[in-house]
Amino acid sequence: MSNLSKRSTVYFEPEVHHALKIRAASSQLSISEIVDEAVRVLMREDQEDLQAFSQRVSEPEITYEELLSDLKKHGKI
Repeated sequence: MSNLSKRSTVYFEPEVHHALKIRAASSQLSISEIVDEAVRVLMREDQEDLQAFSQRVSEPEITYEELLSDLKKHGKI
């Protein structure tokens, strides 16, 4: 195992666990390392979403009808 230092119990559906075992064997990584990386990717995406939200917080709000009108006007729908 790499430098992972905290331990948790995670329950998987049997099919998911089987797929993880195969992935681990074929990639020469442990299931823990695969799960750790997947969680990191998910958290990184959340962080990017939060940053995008904070950057756009001062943008003016528009109604749904205004959005539809703008999309039609620009040939998007």
